[in-house]
Amino acid sequence: MKVIKEKHSLLMRWTHWVNFPVLAIMIWSGLFIYWANDAYGISIFNVTLIKFFPEWFYNYFHIPQRLAEGMAFHFLFMWFFFINGLLYISYTLFSGAWRELLPNKNSFKEAWLVLLHDLHIRKTIPPQKKYNAAQRIAYTAIILMGMGSVITGLAIYKPVQFYWICWLCGGYHFARILHFALTIGYVFFFLIHIVQVALAGWNNFRAVVAGFEVVEESQHLPEQVTIQKTEENNENTAQKEA
Repeated sequence: MKVIKEKHSLLMRWTHWVNFPVLAIMIWSGLFIYWANDAYGISIFNVTLIKFFPEWFYNYFHIPQRLAEGMAFHFLFMWFFFINGLLYISYTLFSGAWRELLPNKNSFKEAWLVLLHDLHIRKTIPPQKKYNAAQRIAYTAIILMGMGSVITGLAIYKPVQFYWICWLCGGYHFARILHFALTIGYVFFFLIHIVQVALAGWNNFRAVVAGFEVVEESQHLPEQVTIQKTEENNENTAQKEA
C-alpha cells in the first residue's frame, strides 16, 4: 500500500525555487560585468592556453558588452540572493533541519558508494535517509559557496568601505578570482543537479515542488508500528498452523 509522506517544508521549497532564477540572473549579469575585463586564463611562458572566456563564447550566446546594465542587475539581485540565503540558513538552524543536512563522520565514505551506484558500478544502494551522503556534502558545500560569494562580492563591490573584508580575501584581485571561481562552481553544480533530478524521477521532483512524496507504507510507518504489525502477522500465522 502506498501512502503520502511529507518531505520538504514550504519555506525550504520556497527558498530553493527563489534561489534558482535569482542565481541565474546573478550569473547572467556577472558575465556582463566580467566581459568588460575578462582577464583570467591559463598561460605558460606568456602563451595563453585557455582564456575565460574566448570572444566566440560571448558572440555565440549573444552576450552584449553592457557593463552598466550588468552592474545594475547584479547589485539589485544580490540583495534577493542574500536575504533568501539568510532565510534558508536561519530556518535550517532553528528548525533542526541541519541535523539531516550536515555531513557526518561516515558521509565521505558513503558518498563514494553513492557515486559508484550512480555510475552503475555498484548494485547495492547505500543507506538512504532524507538526503544521502553525497547530497549532504554537495548541499553543505553550496551553502558555504554562497557565503563565499557574499563575502567576496562585498570585497569587490565596495573595496574601500569594506577594506577589511577585502584584506581578509587576500586583496581586491584575489577576491575577484575567488568570486569568479565560485561562479564557475555554481554552473557545474547546476548541471550535475539537473541531471541528478532527472535520474531520480518524478516522485523526487514532486517532493521539491509539492512537499510530499509517495512511498510504500512500510517505509512511512514508525519503527514501533512496524514491529507491532510484524508481531500481529506472526500471531495470525501461528493460529492458522494450529
